[in-house]
Amino acid sequence: MTPTLEQLLATVVREHYPHPPATEAEIAAFESRAGWQLGAELRAFYLRCNGAELFEPLPNARYSLLSLGELQRARVRMRGIDDDSMGPASWWTLVDCQDSDFILVDVAPPPPYPLVDAYHGTYPAVTPVAASLREFLARALTSNNRLYWLHDN
Repeated sequence: MTPTLEQLLATVVREHYPHPPATEAEIAAFESRAGWQLGAELRAFYLRCNGAELFEPLPNARYSLLSLGELQRARVRMRGIDDDSMGPASWWTLVDCQDSDFILVDVAPPPPYPLVDAYHGTYPAVTPVAASLREFLARALTSNNRLYWLHDN
């Protein structure tokens, strides 16, 4: 049985490297700046920890869930161009895998938002990796620090 989001977040806080939680004011400021709502899953994550590293702290973390202040439109973060030729405006960086690889959250559909893998060398081509943050955390936390969507890591 897949753990609940609350169970997964408790594991992140207890066993990994969480950052201090975001405040409601920080979330509201992010949503105003970004122009989209976090949705229940992302809101729950940021209220528990405003970013986190799984398994290892920075600079060695393969899973660095970005803080609200670090979230950016993917095309700006990856290509420095805020233009539709560099991917949709609805893709935002969520996880920095520290190897020019990012997990993006696609905020175009209603929440829970799907997550996709975006490698700098092939962006804006992406590969789906999870239907939600809950699925992503469930798979990541049982990955033994391997990027679970890659077969050769």
